[in-house]
Amino acid sequence: MVVKADSVNPIGCFKGRGTWLAVSRLVASDGVGESRGLVVASAGNFGQGVAYAARAHGVPVTVFGSRRANAAKVDAMRLLGAEVRLVGDDFDAARAEAATYAAERGWQLLVDGQDPWIAIGAGTMALELTEAIERGDLPPLAAAYVPVGNGALIGGVGTWLKAASPATRVVGVQAERAPAMTLSWQQHRTIETERADTIADGIATRVPVPEALEVMAGTVDEMVLISEEAILAAQDELRRALPLAIEPSAAASWAAARQGANDAGAVLVILTGGNLPPPEA
Repeated sequence: MVVKADSVNPIGCFKGRGTWLAVSRLVASDGVGESRGLVVASAGNFGQGVAYAARAHGVPVTVFGSRRANAAKVDAMRLLGAEVRLVGDDFDAARAEAATYAAERGWQLLVDGQDPWIAIGAGTMALELTEAIERGDLPPLAAAYVPVGNGALIGGVGTWLKAASPATRVVGVQAERAPAMTLSWQQHRTIETERADTIADGIATRVPVPEALEVMAGTVDEMVLISEEAILAAQDELRRALPLAIEPSAAASWAAARQGANDAGAVLVILTGGNLPPPEA
C-alpha cells in the first residue's frame, strides 16, 4: 500500500493545492482583489484553503457553512481571516446561500468541483506520485482510492493518472449515507439525494456538481460506497498505524481499499485531511 498523506501543511488538508492556484489565477485576471472578494461554501477544509490563499493575496473572503459544521474548522477559517456565516442544515444549503450572497454583493463565487484550477491543483499530488514511480521510489500503482465529495480531487488525480499511469484503476469512494456523486456517475445524470448525513463531513454532498461529473465520466473506473462502521474502523486503524490525525472522510479511502478484492499490486490510499472536530465535553 502507498499512503499519500496530504495533511501535514498549514491548513491540515489537501485543499490548499487547488485553492491557491484558483485564487492566484483570479487575482492575476483581476477577478478578485481588495474591493471585490470571494464567496465560497465549505464544510471547512475548502474554506480554509481559500482563506489561506486569499489572505496572502489581500482578498476578503466570506465562507458559508452549515450550522452543523465542524467547530474546529469554523474557528480555523476565522483565524485565517474569513468571515464565516453558518446557515442551513447541510453543506448544500450553505452552497445555495453562498450563490445568492455572491450575486447580491457582486463578489466572485468560487465553487469546489466546478472551477477547473481547483482540480488541476489537486491533481499535483498524482504528479508527485508518478514522478516517484519513475525514480523507482514507489512501485507502479494497480489502483488509486480517492475520497469523493464535490469531485475536484478525483477529477484532478484521475485525469493525471489516466495520462501518466493508464494501468492504474481509479476508484472513487463515498459514504453510503452521502451517495449523490456515485449514483450520478453510475446513471450518467445528475441525481440529488434528500440527505447527506455521514460522519465523513468532507464528502457529505447531496447535490452533485455537473462539471465534476463530466470530468469523472472519463477518468473514474469505479465508484464504491462505504458504511459508517467501515469508515470508523478504518479511521481507528490508521490512527493506530500512523502518527497523524485522520478525518473520517480521509479514512474512507482506506476503508474502501480494505474491501478491494481485485487489487493485484500496490494500491494508493489518499489521506485528505486531519482536521478533527473538538472533543465532546
